[in-house]
Amino acid sequence: MLLSRTFAFVILPTFLAAQTVVLRTTNLIDGKGHVLKNKDIVIAGSRISAVRDGAKGPATYDLSGLTVMPGWIDTHAHLGWFFNKENRLDEGGRGSKTTPQETALYTEANAYATLMGGFTTEQCLGSAVEGPVRDMINAGAIPGPRILTSLRSIDERTGTPEQIREYARKMKADGADVIKLFATASIRDGGAQTMTDAQIQAACGEATALGLRSVVHAHAIGGARASILAGCTSIEHGTFLDDATLQLMADRGVYFDPNFLVLHNYLDNKPKFLGIGNYTEEGFAAMEKGLPLVAEVLKRARRHNVKVVLGTDGVAGAHGRNAEEFIYRVKDGGDTPMNAILSGTSVAAEALRMGDRIGSVAAGLEADLVAVQGDPLEDITAVRRVVFVMKGGRVYKNVARQ
Repeated sequence: MLLSRTFAFVILPTFLAAQTVVLRTTNLIDGKGHVLKNKDIVIAGSRISAVRDGAKGPATYDLSGLTVMPGWIDTHAHLGWFFNKENRLDEGGRGSKTTPQETALYTEANAYATLMGGFTTEQCLGSAVEGPVRDMINAGAIPGPRILTSLRSIDERTGTPEQIREYARKMKADGADVIKLFATASIRDGGAQTMTDAQIQAACGEATALGLRSVVHAHAIGGARASILAGCTSIEHGTFLDDATLQLMADRGVYFDPNFLVLHNYLDNKPKFLGIGNYTEEGFAAMEKGLPLVAEVLKRARRHNVKVVLGTDGVAGAHGRNAEEFIYRVKDGGDTPMNAILSGTSVAAEALRMGDRIGSVAAGLEADLVAVQGDPLEDITAVRRVVFVMKGGRVYKNVARQ
């Protein structure tokens, strides 16, 4: 069944998922650092069965002239954050002006926009609503990226080390895929360490004992270093990190996720946040000052050979625009286009312990694929021009080429 390119998007019926599908490509970035020319990707069910020389027969989808890549991975987002009817930040839950039903719909809308933007996997760090949305996506009831979620987070107020360990166990029992903790304050509040070393050790240590990863919000050296030594698996933000801490991350194999999009998104949508919590004039000034620091720490992290993943910390206003993170990392952070793409494909998959399922284009892996107009290795802004999205062998977007 060939699908018209005039469709804005298409979701294939489930019964088609078992059929063999062939994608014809002329420019394929495999997610492992290689560019392959004139290849056909053969898909059986949800997985890639072969990547072979092209033009061996009819193709189900002709993606010639486009650049095809593995579906992108965002390792840090907040799908449960949205702008409410008053066009103001709303995180759902206690104190929200939005009903639980509306919150779920906003979250699904964010998930759908993310998928349409080329991201087939997303790690969400902090909202309970993300769990049911994850489960419905997994069941095929609603469209969206593959979701991993912490459901909630741990901070200095969670309690004693033993209470933190118990809380982490409860998070897993409730279905959390990862443990999220706040080792430092927000950049809007200076980013200093807030959890004690003992609390951090309890959170990261219990996550390890449970077989879960531990993802740590840490802007400054103290909280980051304590987290690395406690066995955490990823440091988020890291705005004020020094070379010694970056080298320790490299030595310990800890992943690093600096974020550009979140700061730009806050500044672009300032009236929708201003006056809520620590979104003050001083807080916005701190975020604006943080942008060159993020660019500088990314460059130093690369020099220390730290494993850098791509996360947006996407909050309200950023969903569907996740690919802007690639552009900021190249244009402001000095990344090569290939390194930025690797951060959002195979390196991210490895960080999520899913490298044997997603993140590259190879036989046996999930058929998660995105195609863009143009070549992002020549012009990174091509990532804005997503025309084809497949997740698990199912086509969700197939638009006419301009």
